[in-house]
Amino acid sequence: MKTLKQRVLLSVIVLLMATPSGPLSAQDQFVSFNGFLTNTASANSSQYVGQAGYQVQDRSTFESMQQYIQNIYQGVQVSHSFLLYGQYFDCIPIQQQPSYQLLGLTSIAQPPPALGSTDEADTFSPQLGPGDEYDQFGDSTTCESGTIPMRRITLDELSTFATLQDFFSKSPDGTGQLPGSSAPAAGHKYAYTQQTVNNLGGNSALNLWKPFVNTTIGQVFSLSQQWYSGGQGNNLQTVEGGWQNYPAKYGDENSRLFIFWTADNYQNLKCYNLDCPAFVQISRNWRLGSKFSNYSISGGAQYYFTMTWYLFQGNWWLALGNDTGREWVGYYPGRIFRGGQMSQNAQSITYGGETAGNGNWGPMGSGAWAAQGYKFAAYQRQVYYVDITNRSQWANLIALQPSPNCYTVNGPMLAGNAIWGVYFFFGGPGGNNC
Repeated sequence: MKTLKQRVLLSVIVLLMATPSGPLSAQDQFVSFNGFLTNTASANSSQYVGQAGYQVQDRSTFESMQQYIQNIYQGVQVSHSFLLYGQYFDCIPIQQQPSYQLLGLTSIAQPPPALGSTDEADTFSPQLGPGDEYDQFGDSTTCESGTIPMRRITLDELSTFATLQDFFSKSPDGTGQLPGSSAPAAGHKYAYTQQTVNNLGGNSALNLWKPFVNTTIGQVFSLSQQWYSGGQGNNLQTVEGGWQNYPAKYGDENSRLFIFWTADNYQNLKCYNLDCPAFVQISRNWRLGSKFSNYSISGGAQYYFTMTWYLFQGNWWLALGNDTGREWVGYYPGRIFRGGQMSQNAQSITYGGETAGNGNWGPMGSGAWAAQGYKFAAYQRQVYYVDITNRSQWANLIALQPSPNCYTVNGPMLAGNAIWGVYFFFGGPGGNNC
Protein backbone atom coordinates (compact mmCIF):
# COMPACT_ATOMS: atom_id res chain seq x y z
CA MET A 1 0.00 0.00 0.00
CA LYS A 2 1.28 3.50 -0.73
CA THR A 3 1.88 5.96 2.06
CA LEU A 4 -0.25 9.09 2.31
CA LYS A 5 2.73 11.19 1.23
CA GLN A 6 3.30 9.03 -1.84
CA ARG A 7 -0.40 9.17 -2.79
CA VAL A 8 -0.56 12.97 -2.41
CA LEU A 9 2.56 13.35 -4.56
CA LEU A 10 1.07 11.06 -7.20
CA SER A 11 -2.15 13.13 -7.26
CA VAL A 12 -0.09 16.30 -7.83
CA ILE A 13 1.74 14.63 -10.71
CA VAL A 14 -1.60 13.65 -12.28
CA LEU A 15 -2.85 17.23 -12.09
CA LEU A 16 0.34 18.62 -13.59
CA MET A 17 0.31 16.13 -16.45
CA ALA A 18 -3.33 16.71 -17.47
CA THR A 19 -3.32 18.62 -20.76
CA PRO A 20 -5.95 19.91 -23.21
CA SER A 21 -4.86 17.20 -25.66
CA GLY A 22 -7.05 14.68 -23.88
CA PRO A 23 -7.50 12.69 -20.65
CA LEU A 24 -4.77 10.48 -19.23
CA SER A 25 -5.17 6.75 -19.54
CA ALA A 26 -6.39 5.20 -16.31
CA GLN A 27 -3.48 2.80 -16.56
CA ASP A 28 -0.73 5.47 -16.62
CA GLN A 29 -1.24 7.16 -13.26
CA PHE A 30 -3.46 6.53 -10.28
CA VAL A 31 -6.09 9.25 -9.90
CA SER A 32 -7.21 9.61 -6.29
CA PHE A 33 -10.82 10.45 -5.51
CA ASN A 34 -9.92 14.01 -4.53
CA GLY A 35 -7.76 14.34 -7.63
CA PHE A 36 -10.68 13.11 -9.73
CA LEU A 37 -12.99 15.74 -8.22
CA THR A 38 -10.41 18.47 -8.84
CA ASN A 39 -9.90 17.35 -12.44
CA THR A 40 -13.66 17.29 -12.98
CA ALA A 41 -14.17 20.80 -11.64
CA SER A 42 -11.33 22.26 -13.71
CA ALA A 43 -12.07 20.43 -17.00
CA ASN A 44 -12.80 22.57 -20.04
CA SER A 45 -15.38 21.70 -22.66
CA SER A 46 -12.78 22.21 -25.41
CA GLN A 47 -11.09 19.00 -24.24
CA TYR A 48 -14.23 17.02 -25.08
CA VAL A 49 -16.69 18.76 -27.44
CA GLY A 50 -15.80 17.88 -31.02
CA GLN A 51 -12.80 15.78 -29.98
CA ALA A 52 -12.16 12.27 -31.29
CA GLY A 53 -13.75 9.56 -29.14
CA TYR A 54 -16.34 11.89 -27.59
CA GLN A 55 -19.95 12.51 -28.64
CA VAL A 56 -21.09 15.21 -26.17
CA GLN A 57 -23.06 17.59 -28.34
CA ASP A 58 -22.10 21.06 -27.11
CA ARG A 59 -20.56 23.15 -24.35
CA SER A 60 -23.81 23.56 -22.43
CA THR A 61 -24.37 19.79 -22.36
CA PHE A 62 -20.80 19.20 -21.24
CA GLU A 63 -21.24 21.66 -18.38
CA SER A 64 -24.45 19.90 -17.30
CA MET A 65 -22.48 16.63 -17.19
CA GLN A 66 -19.77 18.32 -15.16
CA GLN A 67 -22.34 19.65 -12.71
CA TYR A 68 -24.05 16.27 -12.48
CA ILE A 69 -20.83 14.59 -11.32
CA GLN A 70 -20.21 17.30 -8.75
CA ASN A 71 -23.76 16.95 -7.41
CA ILE A 72 -23.57 13.16 -7.23
CA TYR A 73 -20.42 13.22 -5.12
CA GLN A 74 -21.22 16.23 -2.95
CA GLY A 75 -20.41 15.45 0.69
CA VAL A 76 -19.05 11.98 -0.11
CA GLN A 77 -16.04 10.80 1.91
CA VAL A 78 -14.07 7.93 0.38
CA SER A 79 -12.11 5.48 2.56
CA HIS A 80 -9.95 4.35 -0.35
CA SER A 81 -10.09 3.79 -4.12
CA PHE A 82 -8.76 1.13 -6.46
CA LEU A 83 -8.38 0.45 -10.17
CA LEU A 84 -9.87 -2.87 -11.30
CA TYR A 85 -9.89 -4.03 -14.93
CA GLY A 86 -9.53 -0.47 -16.17
CA GLN A 87 -12.31 0.94 -13.96
CA TYR A 88 -11.95 3.07 -10.83
CA PHE A 89 -13.99 2.09 -7.78
CA ASP A 90 -14.37 4.29 -4.72
CA CYS A 91 -15.22 2.80 -1.31
CA ILE A 92 -18.08 4.95 -0.05
CA PRO A 93 -19.89 4.68 3.31
CA ILE A 94 -23.28 3.05 2.74
CA GLN A 95 -25.20 6.09 3.99
CA GLN A 96 -23.12 8.50 1.87
CA GLN A 97 -23.78 6.80 -1.45
CA PRO A 98 -25.71 9.10 -3.83
CA SER A 99 -28.90 7.01 -3.80
CA TYR A 100 -29.16 7.22 -0.03
CA GLN A 101 -28.36 10.94 0.23
CA LEU A 102 -30.17 12.28 -2.84
CA LEU A 103 -33.32 10.18 -2.33
CA GLY A 104 -33.55 11.56 1.20
CA LEU A 105 -33.48 8.16 2.90
CA THR A 106 -33.18 8.10 6.68
CA SER A 107 -32.40 4.40 7.21
CA ILE A 108 -31.34 1.27 5.33
CA ALA A 109 -34.17 -1.20 4.70
CA GLN A 110 -34.11 -4.62 6.33
CA PRO A 111 -33.06 -7.29 3.79
CA PRO A 112 -35.17 -10.38 3.14
CA PRO A 113 -34.42 -13.72 4.83
CA ALA A 114 -31.49 -15.78 3.57
CA LEU A 115 -32.08 -17.73 0.37
CA GLY A 116 -31.98 -21.52 0.00
CA SER A 117 -29.38 -23.47 -1.99
CA THR A 118 -28.99 -26.47 -4.29
CA ASP A 119 -26.09 -28.53 -5.56
CA GLU A 120 -23.90 -26.59 -7.98
CA ALA A 121 -23.93 -27.04 -11.75
CA ASP A 122 -20.98 -25.78 -13.81
CA THR A 123 -18.54 -23.34 -12.16
CA PHE A 124 -19.44 -20.08 -10.48
CA SER A 125 -17.37 -17.13 -11.75
CA PRO A 126 -16.65 -14.50 -9.07
CA GLN A 127 -15.68 -10.97 -10.01
CA LEU A 128 -12.24 -11.24 -8.40
CA GLY A 129 -9.83 -13.91 -9.57
CA PRO A 130 -6.47 -15.10 -8.18
CA GLY A 131 -4.10 -12.15 -7.90
CA ASP A 132 -6.91 -9.59 -7.90
CA GLU A 133 -6.71 -8.88 -4.17
CA TYR A 134 -4.71 -5.69 -4.92
CA ASP A 135 -4.64 -3.42 -7.94
CA GLN A 136 -1.50 -2.52 -9.89
CA PHE A 137 -0.80 0.35 -7.49
CA GLY A 138 -0.98 -1.85 -4.39
CA ASP A 139 -4.45 -0.78 -3.28
CA SER A 140 -6.82 -3.39 -1.86
CA THR A 141 -9.74 -4.24 -4.15
CA THR A 142 -11.93 -4.98 -1.12
CA CYS A 143 -13.82 -2.14 0.50
CA GLU A 144 -13.89 -1.71 4.26
CA SER A 145 -16.84 -2.92 6.34
CA GLY A 146 -19.67 -0.38 6.19
CA THR A 147 -18.67 0.87 2.72
CA ILE A 148 -19.61 -0.17 -0.81
CA PRO A 149 -17.61 -0.14 -4.06
CA MET A 150 -19.06 2.46 -6.44
CA ARG A 151 -17.78 2.54 -9.99
CA ARG A 152 -16.52 6.07 -10.59
CA ILE A 153 -18.70 8.25 -12.86
CA THR A 154 -16.29 10.28 -14.99
CA LEU A 155 -16.40 12.97 -17.64
CA ASP A 156 -14.55 10.60 -19.98
CA GLU A 157 -17.50 8.19 -19.87
CA LEU A 158 -20.30 10.77 -19.86
CA SER A 159 -18.78 12.61 -22.81
CA THR A 160 -18.93 9.49 -24.99
CA PHE A 161 -22.70 10.11 -25.00
CA ALA A 162 -24.41 13.03 -26.74
CA THR A 163 -26.51 14.01 -23.70
CA LEU A 164 -27.04 13.06 -20.06
CA GLN A 165 -30.29 11.34 -21.01
CA ASP A 166 -28.40 9.18 -23.49
CA PHE A 167 -25.95 8.26 -20.71
CA PHE A 168 -28.85 7.17 -18.50
CA SER A 169 -30.52 5.23 -21.33
CA LYS A 170 -30.34 1.54 -22.18
CA SER A 171 -28.32 2.33 -25.33
CA PRO A 172 -26.41 5.44 -26.47
CA ASP A 173 -29.09 6.75 -28.82
CA GLY A 174 -31.50 7.11 -25.90
CA THR A 175 -33.61 4.07 -26.87
CA GLY A 176 -34.73 1.08 -24.89
CA GLN A 177 -37.77 -1.16 -24.70
CA LEU A 178 -39.18 -4.26 -23.06
CA PRO A 179 -39.00 -7.32 -25.36
CA GLY A 180 -42.34 -7.93 -27.03
CA SER A 181 -43.40 -4.30 -26.83
CA SER A 182 -45.95 -3.21 -29.42
CA ALA A 183 -43.54 -0.45 -30.46
CA PRO A 184 -40.05 -2.00 -30.28
CA ALA A 185 -37.10 0.34 -30.10
CA ALA A 186 -35.21 0.78 -33.35
CA GLY A 187 -31.90 -1.02 -33.42
CA HIS A 188 -32.68 -3.56 -30.66
CA LYS A 189 -32.95 -7.30 -31.37
CA TYR A 190 -34.03 -10.08 -29.01
CA ALA A 191 -34.28 -13.82 -28.41
CA TYR A 192 -36.11 -14.48 -25.16
CA THR A 193 -38.67 -16.34 -23.07
CA GLN A 194 -41.58 -14.70 -21.28
CA GLN A 195 -44.57 -15.30 -19.03
CA THR A 196 -47.38 -12.93 -18.15
CA VAL A 197 -48.01 -13.49 -14.45
CA ASN A 198 -48.38 -11.37 -11.34
CA ASN A 199 -45.18 -11.85 -9.36
CA LEU A 200 -42.86 -10.57 -6.65
CA GLY A 201 -39.70 -11.28 -8.64
CA GLY A 202 -37.79 -14.36 -9.64
CA ASN A 203 -34.49 -16.06 -10.36
CA SER A 204 -32.20 -17.55 -12.98
CA ALA A 205 -28.61 -18.73 -13.33
CA LEU A 206 -26.98 -16.91 -16.24
CA ASN A 207 -24.32 -18.69 -18.30
CA LEU A 208 -21.38 -16.28 -18.74
CA TRP A 209 -19.91 -15.49 -22.17
CA LYS A 210 -17.91 -12.70 -23.76
CA PRO A 211 -19.26 -12.12 -27.30
CA PHE A 212 -17.22 -9.75 -29.44
CA VAL A 213 -19.06 -6.49 -30.18
CA ASN A 214 -17.60 -4.90 -33.31
CA THR A 215 -18.24 -1.19 -32.85
CA THR A 216 -16.51 -0.33 -36.14
CA ILE A 217 -19.47 -1.76 -38.09
CA GLY A 218 -22.23 -0.31 -35.92
CA GLN A 219 -22.64 -2.96 -33.23
CA VAL A 220 -23.42 -1.44 -29.81
CA PHE A 221 -23.92 -4.10 -27.12
CA SER A 222 -24.83 -7.71 -26.41
CA LEU A 223 -26.34 -9.01 -23.18
CA SER A 224 -28.06 -11.79 -21.28
CA GLN A 225 -30.53 -10.62 -18.67
CA GLN A 226 -33.75 -10.79 -16.67
CA TRP A 227 -36.64 -8.32 -16.89
CA TYR A 228 -39.44 -7.95 -14.30
CA SER A 229 -42.05 -5.48 -15.48
CA GLY A 230 -45.40 -3.93 -14.72
CA GLY A 231 -47.65 -1.26 -16.15
CA GLN A 232 -48.08 -0.31 -19.79
CA GLY A 233 -47.55 2.52 -22.22
CA ASN A 234 -45.66 5.43 -20.69
CA ASN A 235 -46.30 3.88 -17.28
CA LEU A 236 -44.28 0.74 -18.02
CA GLN A 237 -41.82 0.03 -15.20
CA THR A 238 -39.00 -2.51 -14.89
CA VAL A 239 -36.16 -3.84 -12.80
CA GLU A 240 -33.52 -5.63 -14.87
CA GLY A 241 -30.11 -7.21 -14.58
CA GLY A 242 -27.59 -9.63 -16.01
CA TRP A 243 -24.30 -9.39 -17.92
CA GLN A 244 -23.54 -7.05 -20.78
CA ASN A 245 -20.71 -6.36 -23.24
CA TYR A 246 -21.06 -2.62 -23.94
CA PRO A 247 -17.72 -1.17 -25.15
CA ALA A 248 -18.96 2.44 -25.51
CA LYS A 249 -19.91 2.49 -21.83
CA TYR A 250 -17.22 0.36 -20.19
CA GLY A 251 -14.34 0.87 -22.59
CA ASP A 252 -13.49 -2.75 -23.42
CA GLU A 253 -14.83 -6.10 -24.66
CA ASN A 254 -15.41 -7.67 -21.22
CA SER A 255 -18.94 -8.68 -20.28
CA ARG A 256 -19.84 -6.94 -17.05
CA LEU A 257 -22.38 -7.26 -14.27
CA PHE A 258 -25.18 -4.70 -14.68
CA ILE A 259 -28.57 -3.68 -13.37
CA PHE A 260 -31.06 -1.24 -14.91
CA TRP A 261 -34.44 0.26 -14.06
CA THR A 262 -37.08 2.52 -15.54
CA ALA A 263 -40.23 4.00 -14.05
CA ASP A 264 -41.61 5.63 -17.22
CA ASN A 265 -41.08 3.32 -20.20
CA TYR A 266 -37.39 4.17 -20.71
CA GLN A 267 -38.05 7.89 -21.10
CA ASN A 268 -36.68 10.04 -18.24
CA LEU A 269 -36.60 7.87 -15.11
CA LYS A 270 -33.92 5.25 -15.83
CA CYS A 271 -30.26 4.36 -15.46
CA TYR A 272 -27.66 1.63 -15.10
CA ASN A 273 -26.01 0.45 -11.90
CA LEU A 274 -25.29 3.34 -9.49
CA ASP A 275 -25.21 5.95 -12.27
CA CYS A 276 -28.17 7.87 -10.82
CA PRO A 277 -29.88 8.03 -7.41
CA ALA A 278 -31.92 4.81 -7.48
CA PHE A 279 -30.27 1.56 -6.32
CA VAL A 280 -29.11 1.41 -2.69
CA GLN A 281 -26.18 -0.99 -2.30
CA ILE A 282 -25.39 -2.61 1.07
CA SER A 283 -22.84 -5.28 0.09
CA ARG A 284 -19.13 -4.56 -0.25
CA ASN A 285 -18.58 -7.83 -2.14
CA TRP A 286 -20.13 -7.02 -5.54
CA ARG A 287 -19.04 -4.39 -8.06
CA LEU A 288 -21.78 -3.20 -10.39
CA GLY A 289 -20.22 -2.44 -13.78
CA SER A 290 -17.20 -4.71 -13.25
CA LYS A 291 -16.17 -7.81 -15.20
CA PHE A 292 -15.97 -11.41 -14.05
CA SER A 293 -12.86 -13.49 -13.50
CA ASN A 294 -13.83 -16.22 -16.01
CA TYR A 295 -16.03 -16.69 -19.06
CA SER A 296 -17.32 -19.86 -20.72
CA ILE A 297 -15.32 -21.59 -23.44
CA SER A 298 -17.06 -23.12 -26.46
CA GLY A 299 -17.02 -26.87 -25.91
CA GLY A 300 -15.11 -26.44 -22.64
CA ALA A 301 -15.50 -25.03 -19.12
CA GLN A 302 -18.82 -23.35 -18.40
CA TYR A 303 -19.20 -20.44 -15.96
CA TYR A 304 -22.25 -18.74 -14.50
CA PHE A 305 -23.66 -16.59 -11.72
CA THR A 306 -27.13 -16.54 -10.16
CA MET A 307 -29.34 -13.45 -9.94
CA THR A 308 -32.53 -13.08 -7.87
CA TRP A 309 -34.96 -10.15 -7.65
CA TYR A 310 -37.53 -10.05 -4.85
CA LEU A 311 -40.10 -7.42 -3.83
CA PHE A 312 -39.84 -7.42 -0.04
CA GLN A 313 -41.51 -4.89 2.26
CA GLY A 314 -42.01 -2.49 -0.65
CA ASN A 315 -38.46 -2.59 -2.04
CA TRP A 316 -37.01 -4.53 -4.99
CA TRP A 317 -34.08 -6.48 -3.55
CA LEU A 318 -31.24 -7.97 -5.61
CA ALA A 319 -29.33 -11.11 -4.61
CA LEU A 320 -26.22 -12.42 -6.38
CA GLY A 321 -24.11 -15.53 -5.97
CA ASN A 322 -24.19 -19.16 -7.01
CA ASP A 323 -26.35 -22.26 -6.58
CA THR A 324 -25.00 -22.87 -3.10
CA GLY A 325 -25.33 -19.35 -1.75
CA ARG A 326 -26.56 -15.87 -2.67
CA GLU A 327 -26.10 -12.54 -0.91
CA TRP A 328 -28.51 -9.62 -0.76
CA VAL A 329 -26.59 -6.86 -2.54
CA GLY A 330 -29.04 -3.96 -2.26
CA TYR A 331 -32.42 -2.69 -3.37
CA TYR A 332 -34.42 -0.27 -5.47
CA PRO A 333 -36.56 1.67 -2.95
CA GLY A 334 -40.24 1.41 -3.82
CA ARG A 335 -40.51 5.22 -3.82
CA ILE A 336 -38.61 5.51 -7.13
CA PHE A 337 -41.64 3.93 -8.87
CA ARG A 338 -43.83 6.81 -7.67
CA GLY A 339 -46.88 4.72 -6.87
CA GLY A 340 -46.77 2.87 -10.19
CA GLN A 341 -47.37 -0.83 -10.81
CA MET A 342 -43.91 -1.96 -9.65
CA SER A 343 -44.66 -0.44 -6.24
CA GLN A 344 -47.15 -3.31 -5.83
CA ASN A 345 -45.91 -6.21 -7.96
CA ALA A 346 -44.60 -7.09 -11.39
CA GLN A 347 -46.92 -8.44 -14.08
CA SER A 348 -44.50 -10.28 -16.35
CA ILE A 349 -41.18 -12.11 -16.23
CA THR A 350 -38.75 -12.16 -19.17
CA TYR A 351 -35.39 -13.90 -19.64
CA GLY A 352 -33.04 -13.98 -22.60
CA GLY A 353 -30.75 -11.95 -24.82
CA GLU A 354 -30.71 -8.51 -26.38
CA THR A 355 -28.38 -6.78 -28.83
CA ALA A 356 -28.28 -3.21 -30.05
CA GLY A 357 -26.81 -2.03 -33.34
CA ASN A 358 -26.97 0.39 -36.23
CA GLY A 359 -27.56 -1.82 -39.25
CA ASN A 360 -25.39 -4.61 -37.85
CA TRP A 361 -25.89 -6.62 -34.68
CA GLY A 362 -23.27 -8.52 -32.71
CA PRO A 363 -23.25 -12.12 -31.51
CA MET A 364 -25.73 -12.94 -28.75
CA GLY A 365 -24.79 -15.25 -25.90
CA SER A 366 -21.88 -17.35 -27.12
CA GLY A 367 -22.62 -16.50 -30.75
CA ALA A 368 -23.81 -20.07 -31.34
CA TRP A 369 -27.33 -21.01 -32.40
CA ALA A 370 -29.59 -22.16 -29.58
CA ALA A 371 -29.91 -25.67 -31.06
CA GLN A 372 -26.20 -26.30 -30.47
CA GLY A 373 -27.06 -26.74 -26.80
CA TYR A 374 -24.96 -27.22 -23.71
CA LYS A 375 -21.32 -26.04 -23.75
CA PHE A 376 -21.88 -24.27 -27.07
CA ALA A 377 -24.99 -22.09 -26.82
CA ALA A 378 -25.69 -19.73 -23.91
CA TYR A 379 -28.30 -20.75 -21.37
CA GLN A 380 -30.35 -19.53 -18.47
CA ARG A 381 -31.50 -22.19 -16.05
CA GLN A 382 -33.26 -22.57 -12.69
CA VAL A 383 -35.85 -20.04 -13.87
CA TYR A 384 -38.57 -19.50 -11.29
CA TYR A 385 -40.75 -16.67 -10.05
CA VAL A 386 -42.32 -15.77 -6.70
CA ASP A 387 -46.11 -15.58 -6.92
CA ILE A 388 -48.17 -12.99 -5.05
CA THR A 389 -48.77 -15.48 -2.21
CA ASN A 390 -44.97 -15.50 -1.75
CA ARG A 391 -44.42 -19.02 -3.10
CA SER A 392 -41.75 -19.99 -5.63
CA GLN A 393 -43.05 -21.48 -8.89
CA TRP A 394 -41.20 -22.88 -11.88
CA ALA A 395 -41.74 -20.46 -14.74
CA ASN A 396 -44.17 -21.44 -17.50
CA LEU A 397 -42.40 -19.63 -20.32
CA ILE A 398 -43.05 -19.22 -24.02
CA ALA A 399 -40.12 -18.74 -26.40
CA LEU A 400 -39.98 -15.83 -28.84
CA GLN A 401 -37.40 -15.24 -31.57
CA PRO A 402 -38.43 -12.18 -33.60
CA SER A 403 -35.10 -12.16 -35.51
CA PRO A 404 -34.59 -15.85 -36.40
CA ASN A 405 -32.04 -15.09 -39.12
CA CYS A 406 -29.71 -13.89 -36.36
CA TYR A 407 -30.88 -15.32 -33.02
CA THR A 408 -32.87 -18.35 -31.85
CA VAL A 409 -34.26 -19.98 -28.69
CA ASN A 410 -34.29 -23.69 -27.85
CA GLY A 411 -36.73 -24.56 -25.07
CA PRO A 412 -37.92 -23.83 -22.48
CA MET A 413 -37.58 -27.28 -20.90
CA LEU A 414 -38.10 -28.69 -17.40
CA ALA A 415 -35.33 -30.86 -15.97
CA GLY A 416 -35.92 -33.49 -13.34
CA ASN A 417 -33.74 -31.71 -10.80
CA ALA A 418 -33.58 -28.35 -9.01
CA ILE A 419 -30.14 -27.51 -10.41
CA TRP A 420 -31.48 -26.97 -13.92
CA GLY A 421 -35.22 -26.72 -13.26
CA VAL A 422 -36.76 -24.70 -16.10
CA TYR A 423 -34.06 -23.80 -18.63
CA PHE A 424 -33.51 -22.72 -22.22
CA PHE A 425 -30.69 -22.05 -24.67
CA PHE A 426 -30.52 -18.92 -26.80
CA GLY A 427 -28.26 -16.86 -29.05
CA GLY A 428 -26.82 -16.62 -32.51
CA PRO A 429 -24.16 -14.96 -34.67
CA GLY A 430 -26.03 -11.72 -35.45
CA GLY A 431 -25.17 -9.89 -38.65
CA ASN A 432 -26.89 -7.39 -40.95
CA ASN A 433 -29.92 -9.47 -41.95
CA CYS A 434 -31.76 -9.49 -38.62
